[in-house]
Amino acid sequence: MAPGHVAYGMRVSFGAAHVTPQHVEAWERGVALPSAGELAALAGALWCHPRELMGRPRTLREHRIARGVAAEDVARETGLSLHAYVRMEEADQWTGDGRQSEKLGRVLRLPPRDFVAVTGLEGELARLLTEAVTTRWQAHVRAIAKLLSMERKRLHAPLSAMCQEYQVLMAATLSRAGGTTASGEDGRRYLEEIVDHFWARFPEQS
Repeated sequence: MAPGHVAYGMRVSFGAAHVTPQHVEAWERGVALPSAGELAALAGALWCHPRELMGRPRTLREHRIARGVAAEDVARETGLSLHAYVRMEEADQWTGDGRQSEKLGRVLRLPPRDFVAVTGLEGELARLLTEAVTTRWQAHVRAIAKLLSMERKRLHAPLSAMCQEYQVLMAATLSRAGGTTASGEDGRRYLEEIVDHFWARFPEQS
C-alpha cells in the first residue's frame, strides 16, 4: 500500500479526516509519531493490532495502547475518574494505591517486569535486590516475592546465583588490588544494573 492508500483508508474508514499521505510518509521515516488516535486508525487501515506497529511499550500510555484498551476502561476498572487517570498518563506517573495498582496490572495484562516499571516500583526492587546480594539473600525473599506477586521458591535459585556472582566480582577486585581495599568498580556496575540482571533470569517476564 502506498502512503496515499493508507491515508485514504484512515480518513474514510476510521475517522482520521486530517491525515494526508505526508503524515504517513513522516511516520515511515521516523521524523514524526502518530498520536494514540492516529495509531489506532493506522492499525485499522493496515489490518493489524496497534502493538504490531510499536516497539516495546515503556510508558503507561504505550502499554494501554498496545493492549488496545480505552482510557475510559482503565479508569473504570481501577476506580479512578477519567480525568485523574488521563493526568497520570500525561505525566507518565502512576500514583494509584496498592489495590488500584493490582487492577491496573490485570486490565493491561502487565507481566511482572512491566508492572514494576509502570507502577514506579523499580527503585524499591533495586533496593531489595541490592540488599539481597550484598548480605543474606534468604532474608529478602519474602519482601521481593510480595513486591512482584511471585512464588518465593521461584526466587531462590536466581537470588542465590546473583549473590554468588556479586561475591565473585568483589573477590576478583580484591585479588587484583593485592589484598588491599579496591575501588570495586565491577561490583558497583553490577549493582547499578541489578534489575536487568534479575529480569534476565526470567525471560518469560521480559
